[in-house]
Amino acid sequence: MDLPFDPIERAAAIWQRRFGPALAMAAVTSVMRAHQILLSELDTLLRPFELTFARYEALVLLSFSRTGALPLRLIGERLMVHPTSVTNTIDRLERAGLVARRPNPNDRRGTLAEITPAGREVVETATAVLMAADFGLAGYDEAELDDLFGLLRSLRVNAGDFTE
Repeated sequence: MDLPFDPIERAAAIWQRRFGPALAMAAVTSVMRAHQILLSELDTLLRPFELTFARYEALVLLSFSRTGALPLRLIGERLMVHPTSVTNTIDRLERAGLVARRPNPNDRRGTLAEITPAGREVVETATAVLMAADFGLAGYDEAELDDLFGLLRSLRVNAGDFTE
């Protein structure tokens, strides 16, 4: 866009005159814009692997599990997404040969998603690409990243993502 001004800062000034305190509005709008920027950059980095960030997260989660397989329900809980999103994500990963579905031996009605050898290979390569790009946050030093994580962690705790 390359605007000669910060549109969020300008909106905050107008908000302040019309409605009152604008700091929360400016902060949340900045977070939402940062989400758009990061998601676009990460998806661009993952495009050569035919992945979105959501699919990458699912593959990483499966690669972290002891057996390489998890129930779809647990994937949704860990990724904090709706069951429909998990089904869609696993469907796409399965079509790409990166995940296979199999019956859950502990729950006859349940299904496990299991990362394939090809999925493990993609995780390794894609992770190297994302790490080389500092996950889109190369402009921050370690202290700033730690501060950012702490600020957003508090938001997540207050939203009920987990308890401390």
